[in-house]
Amino acid sequence: MTEPPGGPSPASRRALEVASIPSLRRVNDFLGNSTYSRRQYQPGICDFTLGNPHQMPQDAYVQALQSAVTPRDDQWFAYKTNQADAREAATDSLSRLLDVPFEAEDLYLTTGGFTALALALKAVADPGDEVIYSLPPWFLYEPLVVEAGLVPVKVRVNAETFDLDLDAIAAAITPRTRVVIINTPNNPTGRIYPPELLQSLAELLDEASARNGRRIYLVSDEPYNRIVFDGARFHSPVEFYPYTLLAYSYGKTHLAPGERIGYLALPPTMPDRRALGLAIGALQVAMGWIYPNGVLQYALPRLERFTIDVHQLQRKRDRLVRELGAMGYRLRPSEGSFYLFVHCPIPDDEAFTEALSQEDVFVLPGALFETPGFFRISLTASEDMVEGSLPHFRAAMERAGQNRPTD
Repeated sequence: MTEPPGGPSPASRRALEVASIPSLRRVNDFLGNSTYSRRQYQPGICDFTLGNPHQMPQDAYVQALQSAVTPRDDQWFAYKTNQADAREAATDSLSRLLDVPFEAEDLYLTTGGFTALALALKAVADPGDEVIYSLPPWFLYEPLVVEAGLVPVKVRVNAETFDLDLDAIAAAITPRTRVVIINTPNNPTGRIYPPELLQSLAELLDEASARNGRRIYLVSDEPYNRIVFDGARFHSPVEFYPYTLLAYSYGKTHLAPGERIGYLALPPTMPDRRALGLAIGALQVAMGWIYPNGVLQYALPRLERFTIDVHQLQRKRDRLVRELGAMGYRLRPSEGSFYLFVHCPIPDDEAFTEALSQEDVFVLPGALFETPGFFRISLTASEDMVEGSLPHFRAAMERAGQNRPTD
């Protein structure tokens, strides 16, 4: 790595390596130096960028936090680790969702799903180990992997179905492979991986682990596992592969990403999970006391009783799929998550999204997800934003058609 002008940087090599990741630089540029960054708070815009709320939070959410902030004793705001009531509520809910008998002592509370992922990687992988994940990814996998001293290995999903490409994953595995990350329901594609695919993945990882003489772990990133459409039954990799670490975030369940609480859970089928748990517990302290704050932990038993209105998200999905499809956009209905991943009508997705932004319609270009030729729509936009955007999407498609070369 070349030194910056003016002499050596005071930053560490690791920090410089993270800062130089193209996907992270693109995200930072979009958030800090773009038309969106300058206009995101102006009234009347149609904001389909991030999974942020665009309507007032549910009364039940506000009331749960209001109750939790009222102290019951002099230790109410003392240091907190994995509070028993919060752990048990989360474990009971997860066990019902997946029909897997998780145990409370195998669930580790974290400051959001982001930290749960970092915790999982550092718990099972050593510097220099390889981590496989699929493109398009959540755009912060690579920074997490690199910050942990690990090596990202990227494969593409099936471009038509958005399913994992198991042949590509198998071909990417080497003796240095330690972790495979999957995300279901997927951000940005909205795909829920079917049980037969997860079973095949489990068999693939078992065979590769035996061949390498070293266990490959699966990290399942599941912040949207309660946000599924059309009455679908969600299946987690923990149902098929015992060496799975499950990362979860309540920021999606309640559309409150600024209130940081999540967890990392080990299934009861994982061999030696208690030994791994001792390492995870030590890392929770060593990574900077990454337990959620006390108020969120007190509120968690109440927060587990409800989610955001998934039916409202589905109505917005249906409206956009129907209307954009009629305009000529190519897209698959998402099966879960907050998102639609749409084929861009012109090759340059960044130019297309910039043109939309000039009309105050903001979406994320596929380039942010290392997948040019697409753009992502967040269904957390309000219904007014959905309706207000439609004429602009139509006009953008018409312009794209006018600019296409003729035979």
